[in-house]
Amino acid sequence: MKPRARNLILDLLLANEGHALNVRDLIGACALFEVSANTVRVALVRLSAEGLIEAVERGSYQLSGTAHQLADDVATWRHAEQRIRPWSGAYLAVHCGALGRSDRSALRRRHRALQMLGFRELERDLFVRPDNIDDSVTTVRKRLHALGLDTDACVFVATGFDAAREARIPTLWDGSALSDHYRRQRERLEAWMQRAPSLEPDVAAREAFLIGGQAIRDVVFDPLLPEPMVDTAARHAFVESVRRFDRYGHAIWQSAREYSAQMNTPKSSRLSTH
Repeated sequence: MKPRARNLILDLLLANEGHALNVRDLIGACALFEVSANTVRVALVRLSAEGLIEAVERGSYQLSGTAHQLADDVATWRHAEQRIRPWSGAYLAVHCGALGRSDRSALRRRHRALQMLGFRELERDLFVRPDNIDDSVTTVRKRLHALGLDTDACVFVATGFDAAREARIPTLWDGSALSDHYRRQRERLEAWMQRAPSLEPDVAAREAFLIGGQAIRDVVFDPLLPEPMVDTAARHAFVESVRRFDRYGHAIWQSAREYSAQMNTPKSSRLSTH
């Protein structure tokens, strides 16, 4: 399915680690997905009006300050495992009962922040996850706020749940399905890198972007559960494959951009360089 122009533009800027891209490069990249230049320009205008991107100079755009807060956290996916620490059996908890529910944008930001850090709803407005990430609840609280959680939300460490709730908490995540997903996705990434050299450059660039983008999202939204909830060795192997795929994909995209630039150069100019 052809991606939407706005999503492609945001993903391209995010993949460029927040640095600006000029319109020509954005149009060239989107053309690989059969998105027209006019559609790209319309999407740029709309994204700018929504405050998600901003012009840094004539013909170049970058993520806006608001979008950068999310992008900065997403960009740390390569080091996500470094956030993990030994689990003592306690849980991080967020209580949202006193927060408003009428602002849909605030609700989306709230739930996105909780999802990105692996929280699940135990009871109405009470979200929990194992206390095995970052160095303290203060650090987790700051990350949640930066990602969009309301600053009035109550974020704390919880222990001493009754037996029924203690037994129910691990079932909020499907650890077996997650472990299987790590193994299947790692095999898919490794198999694609094996056959990539046989693909046409534009096909390889397009598939690398789509497959790599989904794999990175899987890492970004991974709950980083401890043993025995998931197979942590399978997760580590998967993340290592995503890192290799990302490096490989960047090289493919650089080659595709250089090829596109050469093809878009007037023939007389290309001839004059030989």
